[in-house]
Amino acid sequence: MPSDQPLCDELVFLLERGNAHMSFEEAVAAYPMEQINTPFPNGSYTSWHLLEHLRLTQWDILDFIRNPHYEERAWPRDYWPPQDQQATPDDWQRTIHDFLADRQALRAIVTDPQTDLWATIPHGTGQTIAREIMVVADHNAYHIGEFAIMRQVMGTWEPGH
Repeated sequence: MPSDQPLCDELVFLLERGNAHMSFEEAVAAYPMEQINTPFPNGSYTSWHLLEHLRLTQWDILDFIRNPHYEERAWPRDYWPPQDQQATPDDWQRTIHDFLADRQALRAIVTDPQTDLWATIPHGTGQTIAREIMVVADHNAYHIGEFAIMRQVMGTWEPGH
């Protein structure tokens, strides 16, 4: 049987850097703390709300992959913070830290030689780990791009970016 190593490498690359988008780390670098609770123009959520949505969604998929007692969450309530919730700089840092920790946990699943990327998740409805990793990477890429555009519109990039 051929090795899944090339697929593992591609999935990790897609999770962490991607081929056609900036990394999460680049997107959040040097974000001005005084802007974390400012809604973007003509929008209803803030930069922190968007990052927290990324974290909550990624965590949900991680939980689905590894928790045999997984319970489906309510959309959209359980995937976004309340619109009126304000973040502190500590909340911002915790969101980033937890997002990166959960992404690392997903990476560990992918790179574990015992992981069968093509086996169906026993408590799912036919999903595989490979599929779920691709869903996470796709969702993250979409919203990281959105976040980068928000930064452009809001003028929160460092000069010269």
